[in-house]
Amino acid sequence: MNTSPARTGLAYLCLAAAMAIVGAYVGFSKALVIVFPVFLLAGMRFAIAAIAMAPWLRRPPGEAALDRRSHRLLFLESFFGNFLFSICMLFGIRQSTALAAGVIMAALPAVVALLSWWLLKERVGLRVAAGIACAIAGIALVAFARDAEGELASGSLVGSALLVGAVTCEALYVVIGKKLSASVGPKRISALINLWGLVLVAPFALWQLRGFSPSFIPESSWWLLLVYSIAASVVTVWLWMTGLKHVPASSAGIFTVFLPVSAAAVGAFFYGEEFTTSQAAAFALALAGVVLAAWPARSSRRPA
Repeated sequence: MNTSPARTGLAYLCLAAAMAIVGAYVGFSKALVIVFPVFLLAGMRFAIAAIAMAPWLRRPPGEAALDRRSHRLLFLESFFGNFLFSICMLFGIRQSTALAAGVIMAALPAVVALLSWWLLKERVGLRVAAGIACAIAGIALVAFARDAEGELASGSLVGSALLVGAVTCEALYVVIGKKLSASVGPKRISALINLWGLVLVAPFALWQLRGFSPSFIPESSWWLLLVYSIAASVVTVWLWMTGLKHVPASSAGIFTVFLPVSAAAVGAFFYGEEFTTSQAAAFALALAGVVLAAWPARSSRRPA
């Protein structure tokens, strides 16, 4: 991959910004679940993103038509990566803290490696195995950490379990995407799975809409909903794919370190959440797990 240092630097900036935005919207979604019912919030997010990504639905020249296998993978990609992920993440963040969410979401590279070993039979080396162990230890610490009053600092064990479920769903999304991306472009994948997400959540969203009164929602929450929808489904995808044009995928994984840092920063600076000693240790373990699981392995091949 021959690129200039300036272009490579810009690609790194795009990858870092993408993961920082993901962490930020995970943190800020806590403010949304306070005022919006969870299923309705997910439905509105998918609907807004569907409008924004409508041009991405068109099949580009040279791309083959979708076959039965691609349709099945698109459904599974959306079921785990959009529908279940959104539900687990939104319900989980409502019963937890942004700091806890940041630590738990940092387990994503380790869970991806674990599922790749299990489902795709990919080899897991000692370094990746150590990253998985750090991620598990970090999750356990943040889930059971207690504050000065003896209460769970993470909010609740149920909230932590739901966030772990969200990470698992997102990891399945990544693993399934490895097979799907071979035949369908990334923008079209994003638009199609977003539509599936809208279809899956629509019955639940319409059920909650019956008792919903928009007049009680402050204007700032509507603006946050708009920003959340565009950031989650459009901006992060564009930034990530732009960075990947000039950076090997094996090297891009390290930039997931910005996800837990961003989510924790939102919790600390916007919600006034404080680190306990156990949470600080869990955060350190989480970051170590990200680095170990995502840092590209040294290639044994020499250039010709």
